[in-house]
Amino acid sequence: MQPKILLVDDREDNLLSIETIFEPDGYKLVKANSGRQALKILLTETDFALILMDVKMPNLNGFETASLIYEREKLKHIPIIFITANNFGDENIYKGYQSGAVDYIYKPINPDVLRAKVSVLIDLYRKNRQLLAQEQRLVAINKSLEIEIKERKASEEKVKQLNRQLLENIASLESANKDLDRFAFMASHDLQEPLRKIRMFSDRLFLKYKEAIDDDGRTTIHRIQKAAERMQTLITDILTFSKISVDKPSFVESDLNALISEILTEMDEDLREKKARVLVDKLPSLFVNPSLMKPLFHNLIGNALKYRKKDVDPQIRITSDITGQINGKTLKDPQQKYCRIFIEDNGIGFDQKYAEEIFGMFKRLHHNTEFEGTGIGLALCKKIVEQHKGYISARSKVNEGSTFIISIPMHLQQESLPVN
Repeated sequence: MQPKILLVDDREDNLLSIETIFEPDGYKLVKANSGRQALKILLTETDFALILMDVKMPNLNGFETASLIYEREKLKHIPIIFITANNFGDENIYKGYQSGAVDYIYKPINPDVLRAKVSVLIDLYRKNRQLLAQEQRLVAINKSLEIEIKERKASEEKVKQLNRQLLENIASLESANKDLDRFAFMASHDLQEPLRKIRMFSDRLFLKYKEAIDDDGRTTIHRIQKAAERMQTLITDILTFSKISVDKPSFVESDLNALISEILTEMDEDLREKKARVLVDKLPSLFVNPSLMKPLFHNLIGNALKYRKKDVDPQIRITSDITGQINGKTLKDPQQKYCRIFIEDNGIGFDQKYAEEIFGMFKRLHHNTEFEGTGIGLALCKKIVEQHKGYISARSKVNEGSTFIISIPMHLQQESLPVN
């Protein structure tokens, strides 16, 4: 900003002379030809770097004008240099300093001395302006920081409140889920008795009156039996699913090959009927819940048999490996490993876009008329794997078979060891 200097002198030639001296310095000069005019200018303009004022002026002399200027708080920061042709002596010089002067310039004016003195005050003015500007910036920054701190505190408090609410909601949902699981378990259990009676009386009806009723009647009874059979399967699956949520799983070291061998023995008749071939590689022993692992493998092998190709004998291959990755991402802890078990078939497969949906409750990709099922099997598999703190996923292509991948953490072995 261009510094402003107020020149006060009752003689125009003196003002012009001073103006000529400062011309090379580029200051902005404001001229007043009396003390009264200087006071009038200072009513509206207070941003002067300094005032050069003649002492001997009519009406108001320099000392009187300076005293009136410094009565105003806004003008006390402006330094005044008196210009005089007389040497008043120490007493009058002291009077000038008392009225607010910072220095004297004697006539005839030495241009170099005047410019040097003014230069010092202008430099001081500029530095003061810089300090004021810096102070204003610091005040603005402090204010901004205060606002930011307040907003951050408010935000943190809001996050804490949301976390508290989230924890309450989670607890409420967990409680509701447990209640729903208990309800499903009890409801499914209570449905068993009337269902058994439906199946028993429909069988009795068919055996006793099958010769007496026509084909339409026999078809109707057969439909009742099939519907009851499907409902029985559905209730059994729901009971199994609910039981997993209600019961606390117990983990023991288990030979997976032995478990799968037992399952294959139980499924031997179905495997022979469908001419299925099951190849099982050497699998590791893991700390698992055997009563949960059996339905897991039973469902996945059963799925491979169910969704086989019509003119191709089903082939199922079960393999495993140890990895430090999950879903293609390397685990942060190098000590943490997962055992991956692959159940691969040569069946009809499915579109990969359904790879996550198929694990949903009652989710089926085919109609009941095409493939029998309740839509609970894969949801049950997911629930079992999650109880083992693991993951289950699927890879598939239409008409190119499917591969289900079970990932169970190896560290589960250490966590599940009994405490002596």
